Amino acid sequence: MFTVGPVQENCFVVRLRDAGTAVIVDPGDEPEKLLGAIDKLGIDTVEAILVTHTHFDHVGAVAPVAKATGAPVYCPELERPVLANIMDFVPWPGFGPFESYDAEETVSGGETLELAGLTFEVLFTPGHSPGHVTYAVRDEDALFSGDVLFQGSVGRVDLPGGDWPTLLQSIDSLVQAFPERTVVYPGHMGITTLGRERATNPFLRELSRTS
Repeated sequence: MFTVGPVQENCFVVRLRDAGTAVIVDPGDEPEKLLGAIDKLGIDTVEAILVTHTHFDHVGAVAPVAKATGAPVYCPELERPVLANIMDFVPWPGFGPFESYDAEETVSGGETLELAGLTFEVLFTPGHSPGHVTYAVRDEDALFSGDVLFQGSVGRVDLPGGDWPTLLQSIDSLVQAFPERTVVYPGHMGITTLGRERATNPFLRELSRTS
């Protein structure tokens, strides 16, 4: 996990232990830091860049990292136009400039991706953004949740396309589909588990009332 940029976004380099191939999830900023880390880790090949959603803090380094590594970019289908024109969708002044990128691949949920020796399931988890997806590695009990679920919190819903009932439904779908031991690797803050969030996250009280 590498925390980058002024919004403190978590980018993940995902690989089998000590493998020379990897996948990058949500390179949000500081491309030099991320590329340097890849070199230090001894990674020869980045097989893919996986994007959970296209808010600027999650995609600001996509273009330079993709160009440097040659890795194809997998982007939520509904949000591909945002990645292709990032600065038009930055809601506040003072961030960027970020380089736009035309994704080679799109995902919308239901896909299975075989990358870097791992099997990633793509889950459609809107609510924070219209096309948001979560990447699950079921064999490793891992969820890369982007801005759906955090340690003690959840993604904001006051940006364009955000919707609280939809977000809660997306979180519930994860809670129902994966065991409590599943590790959640979120887009901000610390790593947690589904069980911990189900039991203690104040934003999930509505799930407790309906179970």
